[in-house]
Amino acid sequence: MHIDTNKQKIEELLSRGVDEVIHYEALKKKLLSGEQLRIKLGIDPTSAHIHIGRSVPLMKLRDFQELGHHIVCIVGDFTGVIGDTSDKESERPMLTYEQIEENKKTYFNQIAKILDIENVEFRYNSEWLEKLTYREIGEHANLFSVSDFIARDNIKRRLDAGKRVSLRETLYPLMQGYDSVAIKADVELGGTDQRFNMLAGRILQPYFGQEAQHIIMTPLISGTDGRKMSSSWGNTINLLMMPIEMYGKVMSMHDAEIINYFTICTRVPVSEIEDMKEALVEGVNPRDIKMKLAFEITRMYHGEKGAQEGERYFIETFQQKQIPDDVLEINTPYTETLIAKGVVASKTELRRLLEAGSVRIAETGEKITEIPVTIAEPTVLKIGKLRFVKLVP
Repeated sequence: MHIDTNKQKIEELLSRGVDEVIHYEALKKKLLSGEQLRIKLGIDPTSAHIHIGRSVPLMKLRDFQELGHHIVCIVGDFTGVIGDTSDKESERPMLTYEQIEENKKTYFNQIAKILDIENVEFRYNSEWLEKLTYREIGEHANLFSVSDFIARDNIKRRLDAGKRVSLRETLYPLMQGYDSVAIKADVELGGTDQRFNMLAGRILQPYFGQEAQHIIMTPLISGTDGRKMSSSWGNTINLLMMPIEMYGKVMSMHDAEIINYFTICTRVPVSEIEDMKEALVEGVNPRDIKMKLAFEITRMYHGEKGAQEGERYFIETFQQKQIPDDVLEINTPYTETLIAKGVVASKTELRRLLEAGSVRIAETGEKITEIPVTIAEPTVLKIGKLRFVKLVP
């Protein structure tokens, strides 16, 4: 495969959406030499959805792929069971193998929205981690100290607060580090919360006679509520969201994140982003720039037609306060059909929405506290901010 050594592309690769590069100059020299590198990214299927926070290193992986490097994507079917608490303020519960198997079913289709999966080496880390003996794990653990682990900010905070830190959690960095050994990684990608885990690979690889991997850390992004985007908090923009929901979710995020999202989550040319940044400083309505962002992100995952659908729905529903023309029609039994059609995930979610006053008659804005069993005439309901359904007799 041809390796692109264009200096400008490589410099952007190492800077755009990058928080830190460990051994920057050495990595840049390798990239300019034309050597094909093995680029690693691991993803634990702890949720059925990949959100655009997780897309940040995947986008960087695609940048490497477009330059001709060999991409290795590790699906953490073993590490996912153990659980990484690098970014958590409390212990992450262990998942069952059944939960992991269920979650990973849709991962390939989601990753294919970003990468050319025909040219990706997919591996499951149970392939090598399940085979390790206590003796081997002990040898790996001997390269690390407990003080290294507990010096991490979130672990130190938990210990200072008297919260439990399980011994299991200390094993996770060893496992992620051994992943790098198993696939002979030259470069590992990951978020800034993964720093300690990725450095573990640099410690383990020389022990096995390999050159220590380079590390590229990507920044974490804020979710729709301003906190770090996390499936645990439900503030995510998921790759599997329908176009109208994805567009609306982007429009609901804080204005302060617009330029950051453009830079990290898209590949809109930097010069265009600078122009938009200047326009915001000069007083352009942030909503107008955010609509460009919502269109671009929706286009990336749903194509031009999907982006146009999302934009049209947003304009009609939020700017013109109209009920969309193509409202989904629901027949009785209404509650069961709402769930079957995917309008709500479960009876629990529907009950929560009703109790919160988030279900209204669209024409009047009147809140309803229960879904009717029968109705005399067609009625359009607005559920939350983005969903409309028409109940028909």
